[in-house]
Amino acid sequence: MAEQFSRFDAAEFLKTPEEMAAYLDACFEEDAGDGVLIRAALNDIARAKGMTHIARDAGLGRESLYKALSSTGNPEFATIMKVMKALGLRLHAIAV
Repeated sequence: MAEQFSRFDAAEFLKTPEEMAAYLDACFEEDAGDGVLIRAALNDIARAKGMTHIARDAGLGRESLYKALSSTGNPEFATIMKVMKALGLRLHAIAV
């Protein structure tokens, strides 16, 4: 009998705002400095909350949001801030 595998999708496991914030925080810690992991995490969280809803709250088109948060996207910082606000998340800095 052959085993069947399904593709892991973090969005399926992000249920609460606390889980979403912890996930994004972990991605900030692990990101290589190019923002790829952070962009992917924002994509996962936006999909978990509903991409259409987040796009509307951020004042962006749904397709524009998908493109900005895709693996080939390169969103402006202003877009990231709009998405963060729509997700109910804030950036903050700590001394290291």
